Amino acid sequence: MRFVLLSIVLAFPIVDFWVTLRVARWSGVPLWVWLTGSLAAGLLLLRHERSGFRAKTLAALSTDRSIMRELLDSGRKVLAAILLIIPGILSDILALLLLLLPINQHGFRPQPVTAGRYGGEVVEGEWRRE
Repeated sequence: MRFVLLSIVLAFPIVDFWVTLRVARWSGVPLWVWLTGSLAAGLLLLRHERSGFRAKTLAALSTDRSIMRELLDSGRKVLAAILLIIPGILSDILALLLLLLPINQHGFRPQPVTAGRYGGEVVEGEWRRE
């Protein structure tokens, strides 16, 4: 079973590149256009997700929400970016399918100020910053 999985993992890039060659020849678009276009899209997606990950995580941590949704969404986008960087049309199709998954449709919705750790109650008393 290990050898079957190893052969699939090793054969995928070869088959992917061969399919890319065939599609490039069939469509008349040069191969370098396919490869550089997907590389640029993958790098752009990776850069955007790297800059947005911290903001989304800090926003999720400032509320009482679980950050698993944000981590799953970010991991999905990073995996799609890596698949776009890998040269080949099949990996690009897998990346686009991964990006089309409706995992985090609504995005971050901030909670009202009264909803918090104390169940919406206002905590009275004196405080000081140390």
